[in-house]
Amino acid sequence: MNNFAPLGIFGGTFDPVHLGHLRLAEEAAEALGLAEVRWIPAGQPRHREAPRVTAAHRLRMVERAVADNPRFCVDASEVAADASYTVPTLERLRRELGNTRPLVLLLGADAFAGLPGWHRWQELLSLAHLGIAHRPGFPLDPAGMPQVLAKLYQERRSADPAALAATPAGRLCTFAMTQLSISATQLRALLANGQSPRYLLPSAVIDYIDANNLYRNTIPLADGS
Repeated sequence: MNNFAPLGIFGGTFDPVHLGHLRLAEEAAEALGLAEVRWIPAGQPRHREAPRVTAAHRLRMVERAVADNPRFCVDASEVAADASYTVPTLERLRRELGNTRPLVLLLGADAFAGLPGWHRWQELLSLAHLGIAHRPGFPLDPAGMPQVLAKLYQERRSADPAALAATPAGRLCTFAMTQLSISATQLRALLANGQSPRYLLPSAVIDYIDANNLYRNTIPLADGS
């Protein structure tokens, strides 16, 4: 594998991982020319409610969800962390991978809109590019962004995904993603009520949830993760 081909970084609570997550990673890899997507389940993210199930269970579900895709891999380093923040994670990856490999942090448009609330968010583009998914036909519009994000978008956006391979970090690129109206909140509610999550979750994840009696008879948290 070309050591300088862009590496996608996809973090989240994945509580549980679902087909919307998988489709975002797949379409990002295609649209942005990523050699690989590294999934990083969070231990305890500080900007949202505690996940419904343990980090160990969420890691196992992600491992099962991505097992049949050779372009996906799983990084388990964050599951034992007391706090999961994106910038320290990217700093760790830079120590591991060096300063020349292009890294592309994958985000949905909603996550990008909330970027100013992230820990040390201004440092993100010194460590990685941003790959931002949006709805088909609804590209990101700087006019609807907070001023600080609109400035970042206008200064750093590249219309050509090939630009991501040219430098290790610092650019922002968007891509249209097929809309799948699936949320982890919705899935936790279905599971808590004993309803079927079939065709919303990978079969291997459903089997793991059933085998470990996860999310059943619990009050679902409404964090949308």
